Amino acid sequence: MILEVVNLHKYYQAGDFKLHVLKGISLRISRGEFLAIRGPSGAGKSTLLHIIGGLERPEEGKVLLNGEDIYYLNDDELSSLRNKNMGFVFQFYHLIPELTILENVALPLLIQGKDKSQAFNMAGELLSFFKMENRARHYPNQVSGGEQQRAAIARAIITEPQLLLCDEPTGNLDSQIGKEVLKLLQDINRKKGTTIIIVTHDSEVARWAKREFYIKDGILSEKGGSV
Repeated sequence: MILEVVNLHKYYQAGDFKLHVLKGISLRISRGEFLAIRGPSGAGKSTLLHIIGGLERPEEGKVLLNGEDIYYLNDDELSSLRNKNMGFVFQFYHLIPELTILENVALPLLIQGKDKSQAFNMAGELLSFFKMENRARHYPNQVSGGEQQRAAIARAIITEPQLLLCDEPTGNLDSQIGKEVLKLLQDINRKKGTTIIIVTHDSEVARWAKREFYIKDGILSEKGGSV
């Protein structure tokens, strides 16, 4: 068991109203799983992913990564755990425009203090795995949206995280390029054993996962059963 979510509750204040966004969500994820959390806009799926990833604290409940409750950690400890164990992919690629694709992919290693030549070598190997070696010296605005997303995924996994969290990773891509990105995530899961969680509104995207959950009005259920 790599991840366990226990009785999560999350509230947001909206003027005089208190919105109950997540309502007692529990979830158990085994190492090496590829799962999708699907739901409509406003259902709480991105909030759930952010809490799992240590980006947003819940009001109630626990998130256990390898048996450790991540919200017992202080902010510095949580940031360190996140950097070592998690990778993030978003709908918008968040590549740094002043850096080349190679430099963007290598950046997490450089932040960790890796030797520059070693970091660039590892980034180059990963770009080759993604069939993007010919784009290494290009800048983000010189490559397609699909290539930018592949570069963002490469950047997310270069530190070999245990957990890859993807928030609408195909939401800004056309259907064919989206399928290529999903195939890439599937390959990462199968060949590297990375545990992957995708949140999406799209049932076609969710079908790529081995397990599928549905979230609506802050309540989570597993397709074919309940959590």
